[in-house]
Amino acid sequence: MLDHVFISVSDIARSIAFYERTLAPLGITHVLDYNGKDGPAGHPDLKGFGANGRVFFWLREGVVEGRAAHVGFVAKSTEQVDAAYAAAIDAGATDNGVPSARLYYDPRYYAANVLDPDGYSLEFVHKEWQH
Repeated sequence: MLDHVFISVSDIARSIAFYERTLAPLGITHVLDYNGKDGPAGHPDLKGFGANGRVFFWLREGVVEGRAAHVGFVAKSTEQVDAAYAAAIDAGATDNGVPSARLYYDPRYYAANVLDPDGYSLEFVHKEWQH
């Protein structure tokens, strides 16, 4: 199980606004800002997103490698997948796979895919057998 992920973004304010809107339907919110000067030398400033008392998705301003990362976010239902996809598109994402069953994985695997403003691949996924 993963504890956290950092991604570098080109415009931190734009990315915070994008992810606040995009992740809200999944119950994931911007919950913590970490000042890098409080950590070891060279530690970046971080903007943390999480849910249920955990902060697990972090943004840092820096060099963007776009499609070098794919991040899948858990949705509690197919309706949450649809809502997160719509919120992402409304916030400026690029479609990379409309909400639907991903039959090539499993008939109970329902997901949607977008590219964020820096080109990172995001997936909102509901796997019926995991709920």
